[in-house]
Parts: sequence; C-alpha cells; structure tokens
Amino acid sequence: MKAVLCKELGPPETLVIEDVPELTAGPGQVVIDTYACGANFPDVLIIEGKYQEKPDLPFSPGAEVAGVISAVGEGVNDFSVGDRVLAYVGNGGYAQQVATRATRVVPIPDAMDFQTASAFLLTYGTSYHGLKQRGQLKPGETLLVLGAAGGVGLAAVELGKAMGARVIAAASTDDKLALCKEHGADELINYSTEDLKERVKALTNGAGADVVYDPVGGDFSEATLRATAWNGRFLVIGFANGEIPRIPLNLTLLKGCQIVGVFWGAFTERQPEDNRENNRELMQFYVEGKVKPHISAVYPLEQAVQAMHDLSGRKVKGKVVIACRDS
Repeated sequence: MKAVLCKELGPPETLVIEDVPELTAGPGQVVIDTYACGANFPDVLIIEGKYQEKPDLPFSPGAEVAGVISAVGEGVNDFSVGDRVLAYVGNGGYAQQVATRATRVVPIPDAMDFQTASAFLLTYGTSYHGLKQRGQLKPGETLLVLGAAGGVGLAAVELGKAMGARVIAAASTDDKLALCKEHGADELINYSTEDLKERVKALTNGAGADVVYDPVGGDFSEATLRATAWNGRFLVIGFANGEIPRIPLNLTLLKGCQIVGVFWGAFTERQPEDNRENNRELMQFYVEGKVKPHISAVYPLEQAVQAMHDLSGRKVKGKVVIACRDS
C-alpha cells in the first residue's frame, strides 16, 4: 500500500510517499482500507514537531479517516469485515490502510460518503464537546465563533444553531463570512476591518457573548474575552494564529466568567461513554440535515504536500480532504 511518511521533522516538503507493507489487526484492533482522510491544521504542526503529541519517526500524519474494515482482530465484536466506518486514529491517516483500536471506530450512515465522513469527526467532535460539555451552551444564548470559516469554526457555527443559540461568526474576509452565513450564522464580523470587541458589544446591546469559541488565539483572544458576558464561558480551542495569548486574569474576576480548555482527544480517552453519546447525537444531526462539512478541496494522496500548504497558508474554508484510493 502507499503511505505519505514523515521521516524527519520539518515543513511539508520533507514528506515522502512510499510503498509500505499491508497492515494486520492486533487484539482489539481493526484494519481500515482508507478511502479518504481529513486534513487538519494539527497535521502541519505534528510534522514540524510543534504539536503536543510527538509520534516516533517515521510516521504518517492524518488523524481522521473513513473507509471499509478489511480485517478484525481478536476480541472485536462490534464490527465486521465490510463495515463502512470513520475513525479518529491520531496519526497514520495519509495512507491506504490504517490499524486502530476498535473503540476509536464509528459506523457511518449509508447516506454519508467517505469524503464527508473523513471531514466530520475531528471538527464536529471538537466543537460539540466544546459547546456541550465545556461551554454548556443553552438555547437562546449568544455564541461568538472566531475563525468561523475554518474546519472547527464552521462546525461550531452549525452546531450552535442546531443547539438553539444565536450565532455571531467572526472571520478575516467577506467571502469567508458569506460561507458562514450559508451555514447558519445570524450575525457577521470581519475582524480585519472592524473592531471585534466593539462589534460584539453592539450586536449584543452591551451584554457580550455568553459563549466564545476561540480556535485562533493571538490578540483576538483578549479582545473577545473583554466582550464576554457576565457568567460567560470562553472556550480555548487552539492557536491557529501561531501565538499563545497572555490573558490578564483580572478580566475573569470583573466579568465572573470562565476560561475553559477544550481538548477533544483527551476527552475521547477519559470519557469514552460521553464521547460515544456525542457521536450518536452528531450522526443524528447529520441525518436530519442540521450539519454537513463544507469540503473546499480534495487532493489525491500524491498531493498531500499541497493540502498542507493550504492549511498552513490559511487558504482553507471548511475542510480539505485527502483521497487515499479510488472509491
């Protein structure tokens, strides 16, 4: 089988594509013939050695895959050869096969194609865990989403609407905001041309946002924390800006608000039953037409480097997918 390999840490150009041996399923594992793999910003960080998880070299990047189970290991009773599934694998996804624990595998509905499935789990799983467990978003509350046209941001916009919130989408260009509007955003802020804090206050009659979803970081974090409502929840998702902000903690005292970390990967391991329930609810949202990933580009395995450049250059609206084999 073919796989994209990281043999040395560095930029996307250091990646190579090679033929590697077929995989076998160990105890508690399944092997998935991978048809598609979602590409995400952490993929760029992990090959550069800048992510919190640092796999041993060589490895294949790619955390979320979709395909067909081709082998089942000892002790696996919930899945069979031929099942259509998606899975969160951490890394290894830019390849034509992955082996992973069966507990990381999720059945997909017949109506969901492989490319859509590969773009689903990480972004919607992260956003739903953030809004539901960590943000405790309630119907009628105001949700502010930064980086709203990105993968997790657009998922948060859709899920916020599905959960009954009023959604304010903030992004850097008007065309990105137009996409947010198509996916349900009620209000829009272009933070390249508008004062983010003042616009949030204006749109909320001075009250501020009840929940802030921040995958961006940098200077925007403090600005939106200052525009957070009394008893608000500020969700720390990530730092696509590249800068981890230094927050004046007196703001949490003055506003009675919370700064809440969202680490979906650890949540799936530490709270597996809650994660499974979230996955069931997310699939129901999809079947009901309330959420659907926006895939802006699909690249063959041989063009994985270009996909990573799109991610690092912030050219992606929604998700980018790697097609690992012909479907």
